[in-house]
Amino acid sequence: MIELDDHLSLADFLQIVRENEPVRLGVWAEERLRKGRAAIEEILKSGDAVYGVNTGFGKFQNTRIATDKLRELQRNLILSHAIGVGGPFPADVTRGILLLRAQSLAQGRSGIRTLVVERLLEFLNRELHPLIPSQGSVGASGDLAPLAHMALALIGEGEVEYEGTIWPAADALASAGLEPLELEAKEGLALINGTQVMCSILALLVADARILNTTADIAAAMSVEALKGSHAPFDELVTGVRPHRGAVETAENMRNLLTGSQIRVSHSNCPKVQDAYSLRTVPQVHGASRDALRYIGDVVEVEMNSVTDNPLIFPEEGRVISGGNFHGQPLALAGDFAGIALAELADISERRIEQMLNPALSGLPAFLAEQGGLHSGLMISQYTAASLVSENKVLAHPASVDSIPTSANQEDHVSMGTIACRKARRIFENVIWVLSIELVSAAQALDFHKPLRPGKGVAAVHEAIRQCIPHLARDRYLKPEIEKIREMIRGGELVRIAREAAGSLK
Repeated sequence: MIELDDHLSLADFLQIVRENEPVRLGVWAEERLRKGRAAIEEILKSGDAVYGVNTGFGKFQNTRIATDKLRELQRNLILSHAIGVGGPFPADVTRGILLLRAQSLAQGRSGIRTLVVERLLEFLNRELHPLIPSQGSVGASGDLAPLAHMALALIGEGEVEYEGTIWPAADALASAGLEPLELEAKEGLALINGTQVMCSILALLVADARILNTTADIAAAMSVEALKGSHAPFDELVTGVRPHRGAVETAENMRNLLTGSQIRVSHSNCPKVQDAYSLRTVPQVHGASRDALRYIGDVVEVEMNSVTDNPLIFPEEGRVISGGNFHGQPLALAGDFAGIALAELADISERRIEQMLNPALSGLPAFLAEQGGLHSGLMISQYTAASLVSENKVLAHPASVDSIPTSANQEDHVSMGTIACRKARRIFENVIWVLSIELVSAAQALDFHKPLRPGKGVAAVHEAIRQCIPHLARDRYLKPEIEKIREMIRGGELVRIAREAAGSLK
């Protein structure tokens, strides 16, 4: 059982979201919530006009709402804002949204009752997952439309996934023995004013992309051996005079993966002076992506533990402040940066694939086919990689540079951060395919160098691939085989195998 209190780590986030670890409110969180709610009750007694508590929303900020209409106001807010479209988010993203919204509200700066936060955690623990459409957020005033779909389920409206089936929310709540919530003053606004949709997408992406970055190093090391490339560019002397952390770590990974190579010894006296950039600059290119992902991880960790509501309640100071913490710009820029950083891993990978498949560059059989002409070998795999890389270039165009004013120009600059994060995830999925193709190509190329063995990390991964898919002696249907390698990448299996053989890998 994980307690939700002051700080939520990425490790805890993943444990709750993907491993279904139970979660509950910590004692101090309950105390903060009590104080925050008491402040709202005082405002209601005073009769002072406070945005979102007893006024309308957005352009209706100056419209005063009668006390006997405040519950209806909050319900109307959820119903009217739930106009998202597109396919629903996957379960892990939805669980992340529920968790992050609860974590933000548990800081006690939103004036929401403990009961409402506990209900969000109950949805997590009982695996009641609201169906949240993936499109419709502009990323300022928070993720209004998707979070409204989350909140719909709390009040017994909309749909949820429960016990493997799509249910009307009211029926699912009844089956789980829960009553729909009746929201009090400020609570509807508190539920939907936040960046938790984009943050959930980005947090999951950061966790998955760390595996991807190391897998890219493994694929590059295999390609270096397959192409009889030089190991010298990975010498610590090289990165020592330009010591960007990511480059230093990537070069170290390459050295560890390539240690003990018989292939290296076999071409130690070859006349080639330098390799193509796609081999020689692996530390600089992969390392830059590694550093970018580190920065994005820092942004995510701050956001996971932030309050993104408006207005904010500060009971100790006796103040209610309208601000802009709901604006998604930090995550929008990070999401765009993530997409660019990941796209580059595929970009350089596709060039290494071309190096291996082109006989004029590789010295290997054309398209790595044993009987070229009769068989096409891996020819079309490079076409697929090229297509995915080109698609990534379109997707990597930043969403955060766009803004369309909303709410009758009251909200005149928006982040488009959710679009940025969604695009980054699509790029990630394309990159896994490209790296899968590089690994399959490199394994085929290494077969032509037998009995020489590559470096110990490369050898272990090569053997693991061959246990999964055989050498391509003649043309056959390859997509299912590439899919197998894709799942080995996604699950971190190839990183584990390489790490066991090569020792430490960053």
